[in-house]
Amino acid sequence: MLGLVIQRPSYGYELVQRFERTYGHALELSSPSQIYTALDALERRELIEKLPPGETPEISRQPKPHYRPTPLGIDSHADWLIEQAQDERRRSHLFALQLAVLGPRGALAILERYEQACLKDASDASSRGAKRANGETDAGSAGEGGQVGELAGRLSREEQRLSVQARLAWIGYARRELSTLAGKR
Repeated sequence: MLGLVIQRPSYGYELVQRFERTYGHALELSSPSQIYTALDALERRELIEKLPPGETPEISRQPKPHYRPTPLGIDSHADWLIEQAQDERRRSHLFALQLAVLGPRGALAILERYEQACLKDASDASSRGAKRANGETDAGSAGEGGQVGELAGRLSREEQRLSVQARLAWIGYARRELSTLAGKR
């Protein structure tokens, strides 16, 4: 939510719509009230603030409070994004530790299943890319504001492609190591 407010100051219902367009394919709102709860929490934490009445972009009988990020909010969002990437590395480390606990044969069986899941991810990504090349789009894939949505899509697809390549290379390495270990027993 904070990222959407950083992108462009908005009011509650507009943020609901932008959230669904931008994240609807990856995150689901159980209720639009989640947005208002999030806005209240962000405001209490001084990560966003209401725009003064004269600065709101729309004129209506019942003006809606528009929210903008505070400098603390912008810094906190950047910290949160970096933390997400660190969490991914921690999950990868935990996966390797959990594999090792299974012993070589058990770990090799899990690696086989993991490799199949990675290959399926690669195939699914490839077919989505082919659809886009033919002018088809997934619901919600355009995201917010055309160019921004296209950039997000390209960045996401490239991250996924590189991630799958890296996972497959790691699986090959892990398979060699575990097979060597299994042969010694």
